[in-house]
Amino acid sequence: MASAVAASKLYANSVIVLPGSQEKGLRDFLAGHSNAVRCQAALKDIDLNAVGLLVVVDTRQKDRIGVFADLLNRDGVEIHVYDHHPPSPQDIQGHEMFSDDVGANTTIMVQYLMERNVVLEPDEATLMAAGIYEDTGFFGFNSTTAKDMRAAAWLLEQGASVQDVSHVLTKTLTPEHVGILDDLLTHASAYSIAGIPITIAKTSMNQYVEDFAVLAHEIMDMQKLPCIFLVGMMPEQTIVIGRSRDARVNVGDILRKLGGGGHASAASATLKGMPLHEAEEMLLQAVKTALGPEPLAMHLMSKPVISIPPETTLAAASELLTRYGITVLPVTQDGRMLGAISRRTVEKAISHGLADLPVTHYMTTDFEVVPPSAPLQRIKEIIVNSRQRFLPVVENGMLEGVITRTDLLQLFTNDPSLKPMPLLAEKTAHRNIWPLVQERCSKEVLNYLKTAGEVAQKLHYKAYAVGGFVRDILLDRPPLDVDIVIEGDGIQFAHAMAEVFHARVRPHAQFQTAVLVFPNGFKLDVATARWEYYEYPAALPTIELSSIKLDLYRRDFTINAMAIGLTPQEQGILLDYFGGQRDIKDKLIRVLHNLSIVEDPTRAFRAIRFETRYGFSMAKQTVKLIQNALSLQLFQGLSGKRILTELKLILEEADPRQAVRRMWDLGLLQLIHANLKLTDVEEQRLTAVYETLSWYELLFRLKKPRKWVVYLLALLESMKLKDAMTVPERLQITGAVKELCGSGLINAKKTLGMLIRRKNLRPSEIYLMLRGLSIEHLLYMLAVVGHEHVRQYISQYIMDIQDQHPLTTGDDLKAMGIAPGPVYKAILTRLLTARLDGEVADKEGELALVKREFSWSVPHSTAAVP
Repeated sequence: MASAVAASKLYANSVIVLPGSQEKGLRDFLAGHSNAVRCQAALKDIDLNAVGLLVVVDTRQKDRIGVFADLLNRDGVEIHVYDHHPPSPQDIQGHEMFSDDVGANTTIMVQYLMERNVVLEPDEATLMAAGIYEDTGFFGFNSTTAKDMRAAAWLLEQGASVQDVSHVLTKTLTPEHVGILDDLLTHASAYSIAGIPITIAKTSMNQYVEDFAVLAHEIMDMQKLPCIFLVGMMPEQTIVIGRSRDARVNVGDILRKLGGGGHASAASATLKGMPLHEAEEMLLQAVKTALGPEPLAMHLMSKPVISIPPETTLAAASELLTRYGITVLPVTQDGRMLGAISRRTVEKAISHGLADLPVTHYMTTDFEVVPPSAPLQRIKEIIVNSRQRFLPVVENGMLEGVITRTDLLQLFTNDPSLKPMPLLAEKTAHRNIWPLVQERCSKEVLNYLKTAGEVAQKLHYKAYAVGGFVRDILLDRPPLDVDIVIEGDGIQFAHAMAEVFHARVRPHAQFQTAVLVFPNGFKLDVATARWEYYEYPAALPTIELSSIKLDLYRRDFTINAMAIGLTPQEQGILLDYFGGQRDIKDKLIRVLHNLSIVEDPTRAFRAIRFETRYGFSMAKQTVKLIQNALSLQLFQGLSGKRILTELKLILEEADPRQAVRRMWDLGLLQLIHANLKLTDVEEQRLTAVYETLSWYELLFRLKKPRKWVVYLLALLESMKLKDAMTVPERLQITGAVKELCGSGLINAKKTLGMLIRRKNLRPSEIYLMLRGLSIEHLLYMLAVVGHEHVRQYISQYIMDIQDQHPLTTGDDLKAMGIAPGPVYKAILTRLLTARLDGEVADKEGELALVKREFSWSVPHSTAAVP
């Protein structure tokens, strides 16, 4: 704004227009200094077609000037640019370019004002002075020059108020800022990159926060830091702020790699729709690239190389492999690489009696080599992607050295940039929540967890409780399931646990998982987390390499991507790499990365289910990713069976009405059938189902309905019958439920129609009309019917009639000589209807009725056969 006001003094009859909004500090300043800006116009009042000259200040990036970018290539519009930022290829190319290597852009403008002897109002001078003080960090940034100080001195001569400058630039932290500051300190990590201390602090916010950058200065001053980066995730964007007091760290150059920019001492970048940990990883890579070149093959290779000539026998090769403890031997002649032979090949050949043959018979020549100048990325591609464990380094045909998978692992393990330390030891993000586990788990489950840790330790493994178990502990809910991940062999661990508790093991070797079934019926799921570094996805943070981190990264949402250590030395330590605790605090459902919904579209249904269950909301970016997946028709590839699985889980929630509404709003409900709608009528019907099921639950009946079936039948109610009949096939419903949603639904509708037309039915008639219907059909009918007399029929049947039975038993009929069969069933039905209608009062009356009405079926009866 200071530069814009200065430009308005240089260009007569110009107006100031901001492409974006003003921050609070500027708004407050202008409110008290009315003479600072006299010629500002609102963007909506500007006729772009009438613009002949566009003056751009303090930036030369097209994406920073909003709609005015449309004028850059328009004939008849002259472009002038005043900017002190370093140039880049994507910069605006103006007809006139004014730049200088100074700390503040306002300094460039003031130098021209000084040349022209322009007289300023005190408010104008104060605003411009504030611009210089702000841009130079009160002359504390390394980018500050003598020109900046001379410009400020001239402004003081023009009447600038230093007191007002200090007032406007002194940022008062709000309670919101204090809370964010505490979170940043908790999640601040100190790195050593190229020997330079770098601090990266991260946080997430559920709304836009003004003056976020102020917190960078606060932390720098509090901790006396030479360089800091803040990574703050806000709705739909992640902001990166960089501040540096170390001349070796140019934060402007670093953040330009992220699409941002700024000065050597202060810079920022905005990453649209990027999760926090991905932004952190991108930033870390940019910092490492800027502060030092990545190692080349010549820096990583081992030399001199242990090699053998081609005439070496397999027996001699085996001896060398054992002596030096290596797994591959290069075969060379006069220093030139001919091939390589592995320990495995040598041992197999010797086992077949071929020990005296030369290695050339079985060496491999199919491998890639690199020159000494090969960069780390190329080395990783060969060892990681091609899985070539042994990489020769060759120059001019001569073998110079070798790089093994172990060398690469050691690089990752020993790199100090991969081993951050908490900035404040007392604020480490790794909490110990074992007291919460003890409080919220039964003694039985607690014993299983403690034993799991002890068994894992004996096997030299690590064990973690993961996923929903951790989430429920933090939400103060009793955990329903226990999932354990093992860094080691999960199946071996399961068998060891089974020996302790005399449990059964159901292993799944293909997936390296197992289910432990304890004598009391309790089940515990065990999975293996294998650390194979080449399996790490490109977006996975490599800050703290571990297989448990990889396992958590593969999960659906941040709230489900936490783990609790179980081995004695890590017992109760909470691992939260992706901000799950923050999202639980903010009540947010957030995916871990932007391809999450693409990889598994059913996560959209799970997000809705968790929203409903916990009263959370989806993060805006997560909603956007679901909408993008729908627009790309990624859900069309889902099988009906997978949709049904998720639909059942949603409809079995305590109250799924909000979830169904969410499915409709997002366009997921239509995946069941294009003609499925959710109008006010359908929502009222779902409420009726909810109330009906709640009423039935209070009856404490032994027969439990499948709630999801009742809700599904209600959703199909407004559809044409022919459309509704296609839904079971679309969802691949099988077995008895297919019958319920097919011919059973047709029968229920017919029965409902008959009940509506008939009033004053006797109990026996109610029984005969409803006895063949399932409890799901009965509850569906009770919910959707609007006729009170029908509701009374159905509720009477559920509460009373269906429980009635004749006093006469089957044994009584057998004693009368009536064998089981159609007549036998007819007699029992008649006895029940007679009892329901009050025709008989006791067993004697029932037997008399049998003799009277069914005498033809009673042996030796003298009555005439009807």
